[in-house]
Amino acid sequence: MPAKKGWMKWVVGLGIFFLLFIMGNLVVFGLDTTEFAVVTQFGRPIRTILEPGLHFKLPDPIQTVKRYDNRLNIFEAGQVEFLTKDKKSVVVDYYGSWRIEDPLEFMKSVESKAGAEARLSDVFSSVLGVQLGRFELADLVNTDPATMKLHDLLADVSRSCRERTESYGIEVVNVELRTLNFPEKNKLSVFRRMKAEREQMARKYRSEGSEEAAKIRAEAKKEQMQLLSEAYKEAEITRGEGDAEAIRIYGEAFQEDPAFYKFMRTLAAYETIIDDRTTAVLPADSELLRLFGEGRPALTPPGPETEDQK
Repeated sequence: MPAKKGWMKWVVGLGIFFLLFIMGNLVVFGLDTTEFAVVTQFGRPIRTILEPGLHFKLPDPIQTVKRYDNRLNIFEAGQVEFLTKDKKSVVVDYYGSWRIEDPLEFMKSVESKAGAEARLSDVFSSVLGVQLGRFELADLVNTDPATMKLHDLLADVSRSCRERTESYGIEVVNVELRTLNFPEKNKLSVFRRMKAEREQMARKYRSEGSEEAAKIRAEAKKEQMQLLSEAYKEAEITRGEGDAEAIRIYGEAFQEDPAFYKFMRTLAAYETIIDDRTTAVLPADSELLRLFGEGRPALTPPGPETEDQK
């Protein structure tokens, strides 16, 4: 009998423990650091919980807990076509980062992440379309950082989206572009126009280069002519001085020994006009052939021998 009573106490204690455990799970709940919670009573929100830890509520279905992720979310929009201020069609692939700021307003307005992204899609598209309509394409796509206004556009888009989503309990952190492109049907015409503009710029640069090259060549030619003229002048002066000096030397040499001077000039003339292939027909008494006859023994006709010769 005592053993039976002990067994019964053990069963009752175990039952009470399970009952308390079940009741504790119904009235106590834990909240993680990545979550916000809204406690509702018969569907009506009565309390917002932002801090993690253990919290109490009445058992279901009197009070229920709705949990929301408080971490940063990324909304992927995909490619959307817009018009710029100068009526150019552009295809934009963008995304936005957002988080829940007020879980109570979030629950009342959009209820879930899917509902929030549906609202965000409308807000992002409308704001981005309006902002793109304020800028020309050249303000968004160029190589000059001083005139680039894409960062200003995205800052305005983020600010406008943040203001419009505050009533949903959502904080928009930023909106960024992945790509800014032309529609496929417009790419070919755009590329042709870009090619024509580049060719026009290339022709302009080539023309300016040719003009500059012509100027440089003209300056170089002018400088060349000046240098040659000065060099020719110097050469003529030097040549004249040399000729004058040579004439002076020749004159002095002639005055000292006219016969020797005449002899040397005659030899110089021989070197100039006579070589191994020269045939000259001149009279015997020619002045040019005078040296060939000088120094030969005189020819006398034969006659009777004298006493001395004998």
